[in-house]
Amino acid sequence: MIKHLIFGLTAILFYACGSLEDEQDKHMSLDQLVQKYPDSIPFLQKRANRSLDSLDYKLLLADAAHAFRLDSSDYESRLLYALALINKKDFLDADFTSAQYHFGKVLKNDPKNLKAIIGMASVYSFRGNLEEAFGAINKALRINPRYRDAYILKGSIYLSQGNYKLAKSSYETAVQQDSKFFLGYMMLGTIYQYEKNALCIEYFTTASKLQPKNPEVAYSLAYATYEFGKINEAKQHYRRMAGIDSTYCEAYFHLGFIQQFDDLDLDSAMFFYSKSLEINPKHVESLHNLGLIYEDQGDVSNALLSYAKVLKVNPEYQLTKDRVAVLKSRR
Repeated sequence: MIKHLIFGLTAILFYACGSLEDEQDKHMSLDQLVQKYPDSIPFLQKRANRSLDSLDYKLLLADAAHAFRLDSSDYESRLLYALALINKKDFLDADFTSAQYHFGKVLKNDPKNLKAIIGMASVYSFRGNLEEAFGAINKALRINPRYRDAYILKGSIYLSQGNYKLAKSSYETAVQQDSKFFLGYMMLGTIYQYEKNALCIEYFTTASKLQPKNPEVAYSLAYATYEFGKINEAKQHYRRMAGIDSTYCEAYFHLGFIQQFDDLDLDSAMFFYSKSLEINPKHVESLHNLGLIYEDQGDVSNALLSYAKVLKVNPEYQLTKDRVAVLKSRR
């Protein structure tokens, strides 16, 4: 009787602790859950998919590789690992060879897996087999005519061919399928900017609303507004960019540039260039423009000193070489 009672109490205690852990888990973030359960394949896969959506390819590779090592027979882990390989920052040809093998395995098990089909199309595109790439893309669209990633890849292929009309059409269709896909708006903005079309500002603005804390998006918007003559708006965007990431020296450089060449306020320009150089002492453009300011102030010694710093970083920086030659010819 006592043994049965002890067993019953132990079971109740075990159940209670388990329920407590489950209840605690409900209030934990995905990152916390992965930290708590580092070998949980479902949690690793969930975070890998999140990383894929948010373009965090470094974390995608780490989680997908770990999940795949834990169970190489899991097709979801295999697929995520293959997608991580073709999205690596410093990918090698061997990464695409390996990814092609993994995509093939997934497709043998699930011939209609859209991510694997488009992954394989990406491999074909990388290898220059565009006919096969478009064949795979069209296969995916026959399965799901609204599949966003198929249109993204089509846009990328057209863009690489210099066919901006079809690239824009593909990216437009992609954002129609997914109105929150900020990268699609960024690509459209970039194409219109290249075509000297102010419509790019609208696309960069939409991307910025979707990713308000992304300094790269803020930079694109700021640069475009300046390029199309919206000086005050550009300054606001560059200030916002500096607020998002205080280590982004480009924001301070462009604020200095505007003060120097648009507002003709050399003291303010020097202040912003100095801020840029505090972050990156080797920022060539800030050093060069400081030299120009010293020239305007008649301070040839400091101008040459600033130019010397430029040429130490980049001996072939032509703008600086030209100014040094001019100054030396005056002596």
